[in-house]
Amino acid sequence: ALDEIAAKYKLLIGTFGHAGDGNLHPAILTDRRDTHEFERVEQAVDEIFEVALSLGGTLSGEHGIGMAKSKWLAKETSRGTILYSRRLKKALDPKSILNPGKILGEE
Repeated sequence: ALDEIAAKYKLLIGTFGHAGDGNLHPAILTDRRDTHEFERVEQAVDEIFEVALSLGGTLSGEHGIGMAKSKWLAKETSRGTILYSRRLKKALDPKSILNPGKILGEE
C-alpha cells in the first residue's frame, strides 16, 4: 500500500521497523519549506493511517500517539476509552503539571 500511496502523491516514502513485533515506521522524505509538497505529505499521512487502521493496525507502536496523531485517536479507539484516559490523567495529575497542555485525543 505504501508504494501506491507514494506514487499517488509523488513522494519518497522509506520504511523501517521491528521485525520481531511487526511495527512499521513509514518515513516521508520532504522539504517542509515546499508548501505544495507538504500538502501532499499531509494527504499521504491521512491515507496511510486509514489503510493501517483498515488492516487492523494501529497508529503507533511503542511511542504513543502524540500531538501530531491525536486527530486519529478516535478512529483507533472508542470515545469511552478516550474519556477514561482523561479521567485517569486528572486523577493522577490533578494540577496538570505533567506534560501541561498535552491532550488525549481531539477535544
